Amino acid sequence: MKIETIETPRLALRGFTPGDAPFAMSLWNDPDTGRWLSDPALEAIPDLAAYTKSVEGLGDALDCCHLVAVDRATGQPVGTCSFIPENGGRSYDIAYAVQPACQRQGYGTEIVEGLIGYARARGAGAVTIRIAKENEASNALARKVGALIIAEGSYTKGGTDEVIPNYIYELKL
Repeated sequence: MKIETIETPRLALRGFTPGDAPFAMSLWNDPDTGRWLSDPALEAIPDLAAYTKSVEGLGDALDCCHLVAVDRATGQPVGTCSFIPENGGRSYDIAYAVQPACQRQGYGTEIVEGLIGYARARGAGAVTIRIAKENEASNALARKVGALIIAEGSYTKGGTDEVIPNYIYELKL
């Protein structure tokens, strides 16, 4: 799903391109960041070439909008994010990841606020975010933007049997 670039004070949330795959794969498989994501660890992927090709094609997905958060001043990527419009666009499920060197600098909040603003501008009534229960920083971010826990669930870490309990947050727009 392709959209126009979402601009925030410091970031441009732009469409994912094949050239973003190495950055995204390194972020999603970073030991600190990747532990909270459902993406499989690289060593658990049986066909790395096929996986890489699938990541390179994320910008062409029809059901999910994959974006890269780029620092507008430096042009360097600081994270990735995505959203899935649900219920005919009445709600958006969002996700985000910030590279470790850029964490605790407000980039996560800025990414989430940019996605919320995009959903609101398109008439969505709510945004949901799924966050691992043990991910204290991301849970704090969800509360900071006003989201409330509406359910609990879990997901399985790709390529493993590890089940990760999570909260489902909702922000009414």
